[in-house]
Amino acid sequence: MMKSITVLGATGSIGLSTLDVVARHPERFRVYALSAHSRIDALLELALRHRPECVAVSDEAAAARLREQFGERGLDIEVLSGSGALETIAAAPAVDLVMAAIVGAAGLRSAIAAARAGKCILLANKEALVMAGEVFLRACREGGASVLPIDSEHNAVFQCLPSGGQRGGIRRILLTASGGPFREASLKTIEEATPAQAVAHPRWSMGRKISVDSATMMNKGLELIEAHYLFDVASSSIEVVVHPQSIVHSMVEYVDGSVLAQLGNPDMRTPIAHALGYPDRIESGVTPLDLMAAGRLDFEPPDPVRFPCLRLAREALECAGGAPCVLNAANEMSVESFLQERIRFGDIARVNEAVLNKLGGERAGHDVNSVIELDGRARRLASEVMERMTS
Repeated sequence: MMKSITVLGATGSIGLSTLDVVARHPERFRVYALSAHSRIDALLELALRHRPECVAVSDEAAAARLREQFGERGLDIEVLSGSGALETIAAAPAVDLVMAAIVGAAGLRSAIAAARAGKCILLANKEALVMAGEVFLRACREGGASVLPIDSEHNAVFQCLPSGGQRGGIRRILLTASGGPFREASLKTIEEATPAQAVAHPRWSMGRKISVDSATMMNKGLELIEAHYLFDVASSSIEVVVHPQSIVHSMVEYVDGSVLAQLGNPDMRTPIAHALGYPDRIESGVTPLDLMAAGRLDFEPPDPVRFPCLRLAREALECAGGAPCVLNAANEMSVESFLQERIRFGDIARVNEAVLNKLGGERAGHDVNSVIELDGRARRLASEVMERMTS
């Protein structure tokens, strides 16, 4: 059966990989809608290639430009803009699948709109669960939505779990991490690292923000929180293992001593294709894994001194309440300031910890507006902390 898909964050790395897989299966998928924030030229190119029914952008000036471009080419593509545009294309009745690939808190409302509308959500936006785990999952239950994880680690865990949703017999979930560009760097090198060094991931090709999160291992911390909500597993049963080859994407250990692992080349098209085709397997375009060429698979514990953000994420999860939302907000602010060269790399963890210590005990709230209000308070506090730090 042909399925229609909305791709939220179409011009980012996950969005582009999704469209690459979709284009390989024209008999299975059609693109209903695409969205972008600032890369309007890239969105125009994608729209010309995939011919969606509509596109969504953040501001009216960009929308007017796209309408003009589509008109000149004789294309009947609706252009939406403004605060509600993302929710509209996420919840549209004609849509079967929603790829939630907007990075950060900006993707929360559209992910919840898709949940309330009962869509099959391909969840790449981990912040929907980190910020608002209970709110998002309640929206999924009430709307009848299904969630398939896209993060390579969570998709790997999903593939290693028993079919039918049974969770009995699981001892631990083991999330693998590459260790990023600073796995063996000195503390001085890490403290003074430049944005160019931090985004130079040794294995994965990703956006700048998520690449910095990988360098601090906050990305793995956020994934730990996400795994708790996705799989209903306690923090104490989730461990992080550094695996620099990025071939084993995660593992599930069972009480009988078995460990199931999902392996593959480090290419996001694998988990995307798995979710798009589920429960079938479809071609992804990924080069087959050659274990003989790989030669070896190494595993080691993460260094808590090099990667304090991982500790902060576990503390936030164990605090529950609004702590994960607070930590995520602080991290988004500190990473953006680092990329703008306003603070040092080592300051990211310090800002995050200061904000978490101040606001981590706050309640999360029971609706999306309460979550966003707490997110805003944490962002303002992070700005104040960084202002004092740099003055």
